[in-house]
Amino acid sequence: MAPLTEPLRKVVGDRTAKVLADHLDLHTVGDLLHHYPRRYAERGELTRLADLPLDEHVTVVARVAKAEKKTYNHGKGVRLEVVVTDGSGSLQLVFFNKAAHYHHQKLIPGRRGMFAGKVTVFNRVRQLAHPDYQLLDAEDGQEAVDAFAGRLLPLYPACKQIASWQIAQSVDTALNSLAATGWTGVGEPLPEKLRASRGLAPLPEALEKVHRPRTKADIAAARERLKWDEAFVLQVALARRRAADAALPAVARVPGEDGLLSAFDAKLPFTLTEGQRAVSAEIFADLATEHPMHRLLQGEVGSGKTLVALRAMLAVVDAGGQAAMLAPTEVLAQQHHRSITEMMGDLAEGGMLGGSDLGTKVVLLTGSMGTAARRQALLDLVTGEAGIVIGTHALIEDTVKFHDLGLVVVDEQHRFGVEQRDALRGKGKQPPHLLVMTATPIPRTVAMTVFGDLETSVLDQLPAGRSPIATHVVPAKDKPHFLTRAWERVREEVEAGHQAYVVCPRIGDEEEPKKKSPEDEAERRPALAVLDVAEQIAKGPLRGLRVEVLHGRMAPDAKDEVMRRFAAGEVDVLVATTVIEVGVNVPNATAMVIMDADRFGVSQLHQLRGRVGRGSAAGLCLLVSEMPEASSARARLDAVAATLDGFELSRIDLEQRREGDVLGQAQSGTRSSLRMLAVIDDVEVIEAAREEATALVAEDPELAGHPDLLSALDSLVDASREGYLEKG
Repeated sequence: MAPLTEPLRKVVGDRTAKVLADHLDLHTVGDLLHHYPRRYAERGELTRLADLPLDEHVTVVARVAKAEKKTYNHGKGVRLEVVVTDGSGSLQLVFFNKAAHYHHQKLIPGRRGMFAGKVTVFNRVRQLAHPDYQLLDAEDGQEAVDAFAGRLLPLYPACKQIASWQIAQSVDTALNSLAATGWTGVGEPLPEKLRASRGLAPLPEALEKVHRPRTKADIAAARERLKWDEAFVLQVALARRRAADAALPAVARVPGEDGLLSAFDAKLPFTLTEGQRAVSAEIFADLATEHPMHRLLQGEVGSGKTLVALRAMLAVVDAGGQAAMLAPTEVLAQQHHRSITEMMGDLAEGGMLGGSDLGTKVVLLTGSMGTAARRQALLDLVTGEAGIVIGTHALIEDTVKFHDLGLVVVDEQHRFGVEQRDALRGKGKQPPHLLVMTATPIPRTVAMTVFGDLETSVLDQLPAGRSPIATHVVPAKDKPHFLTRAWERVREEVEAGHQAYVVCPRIGDEEEPKKKSPEDEAERRPALAVLDVAEQIAKGPLRGLRVEVLHGRMAPDAKDEVMRRFAAGEVDVLVATTVIEVGVNVPNATAMVIMDADRFGVSQLHQLRGRVGRGSAAGLCLLVSEMPEASSARARLDAVAATLDGFELSRIDLEQRREGDVLGQAQSGTRSSLRMLAVIDDVEVIEAAREEATALVAEDPELAGHPDLLSALDSLVDASREGYLEKG
């Protein structure tokens, strides 16, 4: 067994190993050594006791003059008070409870040692609470003192059950064990040529330096090397996935010159943007090859991703195949079906009376459809009558058979599990082409890391005629008259012939969600609810307007009916949850009020805001919040109000979240494999690693010449993280 895959119990003992496994998810020596310090404390310069500065970290050399245990809290607690002196003055050291008993046995009067900690004052006495210390033997000279005082102390992510210093002891034990064998058997995942060209330290040296640094330069060198490990191994895995996908067979889908796609383009009442044309050209080039396309289509909210995806689907139908669009919710599937059939007109009525000769059938398939409608949709798919199907997870059920599935479009990729996407891809006679659409713009480094096995197309241009959206924060608690004015603005928009959305965090007939943000620790009222807000505004500030609700608990037919009437202009104000977050397209809706906006994420707010300003009239988005002006929640809202650039907002959003969350989309909730690499900040490392990995895989696809790299890959893509790469 390789040393880094050794169970921890063999090195640190059963008891400590159990705590590390149960509470920090560390099971092997490698897991422990890749549990890096989150920061380092500096013990500080050697200081005479007479010169001790307050609130600074110091190291002193002194002799124990007195050590005495005392009780407090009516005898329930124990405190050890130790007085040390160096001749120039004295200092008190204090330890509590278990630590008091432990250190009382070691700090015997007369012993000399080095003591390090932060100087505080209690009862007018200067003291160090729970200091680090090292006792000195008679022969220990100035060299030992200087080494102790100058050392950087690693502080580890810890928990209640095991402290940072205990983790440090376990790490020391593991490092000593490996050093005793000369690190024999510890693999080197980075090829030697790559390490030499980039000036990277060998792995043993990097692990030593990150846990036992002598200088800050040691830390920097170790971090650089360990970032490369993470970036390179991941990018090799993605490069191999790309290479394997490229080797699969697929049916080339080339549209005819005067077929369905040409007829559709001729019907469009507007011209495509340059971005839409360029991205479509990339997609059509992929579809024309005999290997399956694997492409990520991302872009700004409202940039026309659905239109680009529809043209790809029409091209495949034109070439004799079928296309399936997988949507995460029934509301979105119904909305896509409605908007696509409207855009296509008679081209969506192939084989039907009044339908175009060039047309095809566009069917909807969801879990709540009636038996007769479902049976007809299934028949249309298996016979090939329906060229396009739009549906939810109902599409992947065993009963759904296709005549010739040529393209799968996955909308809102991250809401689908791995198995669901693979099940749909498995329904083609040969692997179908795959187009993944994500409605939330992703910074390039994240796209390379999370979606690194997909080629990426970006739409960064809004269609002509799209109106600007003005966004303002409404501080409801500090300035209640601003909220009054917000409702007045909604009424003005409706009186001008437009419509409005009001978005709330919850429905109202369920329990209040658990508090998540640190700012929620204070007592906060429950999040505002759709059912309550709709009733209040219909009886109050928006009295006389046609107010209706939409939320995920409504029956599918009821949801569809409300959306249909809102789209038809029969509803003035739609009070909804985030079911309207993506895909909903009502050009006449110009205003949106988001209640308790601080309870939504930055990207989610941007996504919601994209539902207005979709027509010729300007859009207005009002972010209502009761959070104080100085709070981080208000800072998030101010950021959303300050820019319409979704890529910039997604960067801000990701910077505020844990790194594991960034990769959570791909990792199905498993512990992030990225502990040193920050996908937002380490753009240069990620880009360089991607280039190196692509070149290496092209030269040695099976990694026959790189057995240690292969082992590192196996541990990355182990059973628990299988979903990490299987996104396509």
